[in-house]
Formats: sequence, C-alpha cells, structure tokens
Amino acid sequence: MKLKNVVKTGIALSGLVLASVLASGSASAGQTLTLAQLTEGFDPARTYTQSCGACHNSGAAGAPRMGNAEDWSARLEKGFDVLVEHTISGFNNVMPPKGMCFTCSDDDLKAMVQYILDESIKE
Repeated sequence: MKLKNVVKTGIALSGLVLASVLASGSASAGQTLTLAQLTEGFDPARTYTQSCGACHNSGAAGAPRMGNAEDWSARLEKGFDVLVEHTISGFNNVMPPKGMCFTCSDDDLKAMVQYILDESIKE
C-alpha cells in the first residue's frame, strides 16, 4: 500500500470515527476531537534518508533492513502498533526515541513505519 493510499484510508477512517462519535452522542458540544494529521510538508522518503537510513540501510546494531521482507515480517508479527510504539519511544536502548527524527510528530512516525513496511514487504 502506497503512502497516498495510507493517507486516504486514514482520512476515511477519521471521518468514520467522527461520524460514529457524533451519532452516538458521546462527544459533547464543548469537546474537541483531534484527528491524526501529518506535519505539513512531511516526506517519508526524505525523512527516512535523513533520520533512519544510517541504521536501516545497513542493519547496524541489528536494525531491520529497508527492503528486507524477512527482517520486517518477523517484527510485524508483534503488530503494527507495537512497531509504531517502539519507533516513538525507542527500543532496547538501541533504537533511539523517534528514530532521531525529533521534528517528527507521532503521526509522522506512524506514516514512516508504514512507508518502510510498504517498501520492504511487497505483496
């Protein structure tokens, strides 16, 4: 799935969630709903090169390699949300928090994980 499709799916799901909340009456007039939003101008390919590629191109310190389906499939078995959480918080004192992309929002990082998976696991 390409990033454009991920974004379209995310927007569609956000709309469904909003519609469900409003239809169920769970949100009061005073509440604000926050929907996922990528940072303006966020480019996962460029960000990967700047922040992720040093480790994920070579497999440094055991990092799963970009384009290696076996590396990523094994990690994806734990679930997409776990991969995103490890990206945001860091993992095993090896993967740094936010993958060294300190300007990335959590939504940007989620899109980054999806980008790497799309480039690594081709069906």
